[in-house]
Amino acid sequence: MDATKIRDKLVGNEQERAVSPVIGVILMVAITVILAAVIAAFVLDLGGSVGQEAQAGVSIDVDETQEEIQVEVTSMGNADHVNLSSNGIGDSDEWDNADTDELTVGNVTNLEYEDGSDSALDDSGTISAVAVINETDTETQVASEDWDF
Repeated sequence: MDATKIRDKLVGNEQERAVSPVIGVILMVAITVILAAVIAAFVLDLGGSVGQEAQAGVSIDVDETQEEIQVEVTSMGNADHVNLSSNGIGDSDEWDNADTDELTVGNVTNLEYEDGSDSALDDSGTISAVAVINETDTETQVASEDWDF
């Protein structure tokens, strides 16, 4: 019995082999490069600078008939507090006196517009709620609402 015929049937001869040595070398080099990149990422801590977004639940209700805006913080998520900001601020002293900074769960803030008076709001604008994480100074806008009284 000739073993070379059995070997050729099982392994294949030089022309019947499925993977050439060139492709084998390319695969080995690719695996080495990928492995080196993964190890370098761990050693150099390249993914460590990715921060976490601040999250909070805030509902903003604009009542245009009453010319009033009500903001309620419903959940804090991972935020420490919520601040309010607006591009439609009337009297800045009235805005500063309103409870618009460092809101936490359960806080409800009412802002009113009074025509012809120094109110905290202009007759139109946008109010935004911004969740804040103190430790990393991360600020994320979590709610926004337009009004036009």
